[in-house]
Amino acid sequence: MTSDKTKIRNAATVIVVRNKHDNPSVLMGQRGVNAAFMPSKFVFPGGAVDDQDLSIDIKKSINEVCKNRLLKENENGPWNALVAAAIRELFEETGQIIGVEQEWLEPPSSWRGFAKTGYVPDASHMSFVFRAITPPGRPRRFDARFFLIQAEELQTDLDDFSMASDELSHLQWIPLTDTKSFDLPFITQVVLAEIAGNLMNSGPPAQVPFFQNTTEESLIYYINEDEN
Repeated sequence: MTSDKTKIRNAATVIVVRNKHDNPSVLMGQRGVNAAFMPSKFVFPGGAVDDQDLSIDIKKSINEVCKNRLLKENENGPWNALVAAAIRELFEETGQIIGVEQEWLEPPSSWRGFAKTGYVPDASHMSFVFRAITPPGRPRRFDARFFLIQAEELQTDLDDFSMASDELSHLQWIPLTDTKSFDLPFITQVVLAEIAGNLMNSGPPAQVPFFQNTTEESLIYYINEDEN
């Protein structure tokens, strides 16, 4: 059996749920046909943690249950950078803002666009709901944490994507009942199936599925309440 030498990078993804009580939908976009990772697939907004995410002081932190779970098995890991990356990536790829109004005088370069909107990051309405490691043999591998937030907690017009970069095309709110008709990555299908019962909730789930692909065998186990 050959070993996989591809570096696994920390990453964060955001699942935004809209109209949770009436035909709920999720925000997704299509990756470019020439993208190195998951070309042409419809995905949730997200991406790798940036070095500058490590220094972000989030105005309102994620709840303690989620924080403890992010730290579990990763005691020295950048839990705050994961949360920051999720907020930054959502803004960069969709123009949508998770934040609270406040002037930001000296933001890092990768956060200047966000800061210009007059907001600073606010993670108080986010929940950590899924973790997955890209299987061996792929050109890029990520240890991705998926965060959930309800659309009413965003600070922007939900149908205005004018501030988005061109990384994702065909940005749209896809009804959950229609997601199977889109070209989704396998892991996205797994996420939707595993957290289906929690998509309408605002608080942390009872447990967080972890799709672990550190070897050639794919396993799911669950991150429960951290007993410290």
